[in-house]
This record gives sequence, structure tokens and C-alpha cells, in this order.
Amino acid sequence: MNKGLTTEAAEAAVRHARFGKLPERVRFDDMVEAVEAAPTGGANGSFDPEGSWKFYSCLALDLGL
Repeated sequence: MNKGLTTEAAEAAVRHARFGKLPERVRFDDMVEAVEAAPTGGANGSFDPEGSWKFYSCLALDLGL
């Protein structure tokens, strides 16, 4: 009654041939990049009244009310 590989072993061999092994883990340190923030950008930037309309948002105006 020696059939060679059992059904489960044959399926496992097919899966291993198709998918191989999992990729290597990526360390957390390799995923993080520290960048120096620009001194004039972000919350430290000065207020520009001429350019403030670019960031104005009003739902009533968007809906045409």
C-alpha cells in the first residue's frame, strides 16, 4: 500500500514549489527615515494674508448656498 507521497504531502510540495518561502523581515530601523524640518515651513511659517484664500474652506460656499 505504498503510494509514494500522500495527498497532503503532495499538496504541501505543490504549495512550496509555487510560493517558496516568506521574504526576509524588514527591520523597523530600515523603515524609518529622520529628516530635518525646514525652519520656514509648517507651523513656524509666517502668515501671508494674500495667500490665505488658497486654504479657505466653507461648506456653504462649496454647495453654492
